[in-house]
Amino acid sequence: MELFEKAKTVRLRSHHDKYLLAEEDQESVCQDRQGSIQRAKWTVEFVDGVDGVVRLRSCYGKYLTATDEQVLLGVTGRKVCQTLPRKLDSKVDWEPIRDGFQVRLKTRYGNYLRANGGLPPWRNSITHDIPHRHTDWIMWEVDIVELRPEQPPPQLPPPPPSSGSVGGTSAKSEGRVIYYSVVEDDVKIEEGREEPSFHFKGHGLEELTAKLEEETGLEDVIVCVRNRWNGKLYPLRLDLPPNNATMHIVVVPSSSKG
Repeated sequence: MELFEKAKTVRLRSHHDKYLLAEEDQESVCQDRQGSIQRAKWTVEFVDGVDGVVRLRSCYGKYLTATDEQVLLGVTGRKVCQTLPRKLDSKVDWEPIRDGFQVRLKTRYGNYLRANGGLPPWRNSITHDIPHRHTDWIMWEVDIVELRPEQPPPQLPPPPPSSGSVGGTSAKSEGRVIYYSVVEDDVKIEEGREEPSFHFKGHGLEELTAKLEEETGLEDVIVCVRNRWNGKLYPLRLDLPPNNATMHIVVVPSSSKG
């Protein structure tokens, strides 16, 4: 959910490296590589009184909707389209479930937004279901196009001194633990191999990249994370996870062929 909290407008990129698009008929949706067009942009709306749920509105002012309609006879996937119901209900609600630096978008009935591959008419279609194969087809990368305007923080009295601090420095200042490995050409890391680590107090990708270059002695590295569903490497593009969570990073030299 935190990937959407600061976003006003987003693009959703599928496992096939294609973007979720609103079709020009203002009813259908599909996936396509044209991520720069207006139809690839979705406005993020939150649901009053319901935590952890978003609604995604297309450039036509209609909502991404999980219907009960079958796409193809005998196929489990249900149709996803754009609608503007008189009364917004749970069919337009999506629960983002973060998985590393990607999300799964879950309907209120337990299905997931799925970008399909294969042969036409299945190729480039969008459905919602619970996949038993191709579990990476329900993974989406969130590209923030426009940030939500920041609200001024409320004025609060200063907190009392913490009895657990030593010399004015609390345990939080130690930052997070970063484990890292250096690979080339997307070579899989051996299981059980001990990874070097360091404490990192920053929050930005640029700071982390500079620190990893210092630790490894390499230049122009690509900072990646490994998807636990398919084992593939994905470049890190977003801010680091909150709460100083421990991270496992894969450092890929820019000279690598991958």
